[in-house]
Amino acid sequence: MTTRTRLYRDGKPVEEDFALCDLADLLVEPGPVAWVDLHDPDDGDLAQLGDVLGLHQLALEDVRESRQRPKVDHYKSHLFLTVYSTRVGEDGELATAELGLFVTGRALVTVHDGFDMDDVLRRWDTADLAEDRVGVLLHGVLDAVVDGHLESALALEEDLEQLEDAVFEERVGDRELQRDTVRLRRSLSGLRRVVQPMREVMVALSRDRTLVDDDLRPYFADIRDHVSHAAEMTDSLRDQLTTVRETQLNIQSNRLNLIMKKVTGWAAVIAIPTAITGFYGQNVPYPGAEQPWGFWVSTTAIVVLSGGLYLMFKRRDWL
Repeated sequence: MTTRTRLYRDGKPVEEDFALCDLADLLVEPGPVAWVDLHDPDDGDLAQLGDVLGLHQLALEDVRESRQRPKVDHYKSHLFLTVYSTRVGEDGELATAELGLFVTGRALVTVHDGFDMDDVLRRWDTADLAEDRVGVLLHGVLDAVVDGHLESALALEEDLEQLEDAVFEERVGDRELQRDTVRLRRSLSGLRRVVQPMREVMVALSRDRTLVDDDLRPYFADIRDHVSHAAEMTDSLRDQLTTVRETQLNIQSNRLNLIMKKVTGWAAVIAIPTAITGFYGQNVPYPGAEQPWGFWVSTTAIVVLSGGLYLMFKRRDWL
């Protein structure tokens, strides 16, 4: 396990990397708030954290089990939140990282396995509200998470635009196009599962008057607006992707119809010489049999009728 700790007083870090067992002593003095970051903790580390801060067993159990739904749980002495950061890789796949947060009156604890906290630290260091409140620290975390959701939605929007352009290209690999469509749909579905529950999380936090007071309420309202924006973008992109897929299928159907139309037209043209040569191949006497003019009559009929049928199909755009 990797542990990082900070103690804030007057909105500034005054002590870092202190031991977890010293947390209770540091919070005896009124005023400062603490941040504890646990990276890949085991059951013993979580049990020690629970003893120091008096965390509920159900919350500790939730943080042990990965792939929790984004949520906020209210306990007597603290809150427990589960959120996800998102990032779209170079291959277009959506990557997520789970983050569990324990919010007490004097401390914020983040528990994760791969969540990038560096951006959060920068936000804390440049926070406008230089006061000792856990709500300020929580705002920095949620602001970074939701901004990541918006960035992911914008990245997927760019991928969708490229997919739309590829649909109308003359020479495009259907298999590659289908693979990109499935990948984008999978990424959008994953982003939607992460973003949609965040609306409930932000609404629940905004109702907590102890954590979000009048000074912090505009900041949390701004995050809530960003969450709504990300959710609306995700839904819109899903609808656009469905339209692109339907357009792709319609184009393929039209191309197949065009091919069938041309094949049928050429088959009709070829049927004329086949019919005439078949007629003159009879083993019974007919006009012009064994005569030079009979050969020229049949040849002229083949050329005239086939050419006329070709011109008629061409004029009607069947060939």
